[in-house]
Amino acid sequence: MGVLVRGKSGKAGERRKALGRWLPEHRWQARSVPGPSAGSVPRQPGGPRLSTRSRRFRPASWPVLRLPRTRRVRRRLVQGLMAACVLALIPATWMRLESGDRVGTTAEAPAREVAVVFGAGLWKGRPTPYLAHRLDAAAELYRTGKVKVVLVTGDNSRVEYDEPDAMRTYLTGLGVPDERIVSDYAGFDSWDSCVRAKKIFGVDRAVLVSQGFHIHRAVTLCRSAGIDAYGVGVDEPRDTTWYYGGARELAASGKAALDALLRPDPRFLGPEEQGVTEALATGAR
Repeated sequence: MGVLVRGKSGKAGERRKALGRWLPEHRWQARSVPGPSAGSVPRQPGGPRLSTRSRRFRPASWPVLRLPRTRRVRRRLVQGLMAACVLALIPATWMRLESGDRVGTTAEAPAREVAVVFGAGLWKGRPTPYLAHRLDAAAELYRTGKVKVVLVTGDNSRVEYDEPDAMRTYLTGLGVPDERIVSDYAGFDSWDSCVRAKKIFGVDRAVLVSQGFHIHRAVTLCRSAGIDAYGVGVDEPRDTTWYYGGARELAASGKAALDALLRPDPRFLGPEEQGVTEALATGAR
């Protein structure tokens, strides 16, 4: 009877030999396959061997962002980004220079017959806080005798959304007589509101009321539409909405510059209205 040497012959030895052949072929799995929490897919046998840094790899379908390899290309990329930023700031800078000393507070505003309040959205049928603050400033201008009529301009493109009527209701709640409020239901944007105030309602001189980040654009556009405009910039806390509004102005200033240059007709012009003239006549009695 022969002697069985454990590990050298028999089933145990055969299993060890088989394991020796298996390890080199599948050693890549031990180095590249992450644990269950890594969420990556193991490489198929026969592919290139992966290093330990490849444990977290993306599928081939995912886009890979690669930085330019040469300094020259990187420098041109940075220069292009800087040029784009400068081009984006040019319209907004021009509007601030154009409005210049024509923006101030309610106390600094000159006496004009008409105040124009731009819409700023509704929340459950009522003015948003930003729009309410604009209307508060307009009511103050009326109480102090700086203006005689308030023209509220906003969006009423849908039956369930009526900015001018909500603004009128808010102003009457502040003590402004209903007959001193005129509604423009087609003020879909700042340019449309300015052009319609001039061509439809016959406004030649006005005090504009809006937030500080928007008032420079409003003054520039109304002056381009032929209105001698002065802007009251309503102060707001530097919250998320304020920063969003400021960032939006950078995008809107480009379109505004084109509007001021090309002077297109508003989306809806319509016939002339005598609302402002009649409201001024009512106040003169």
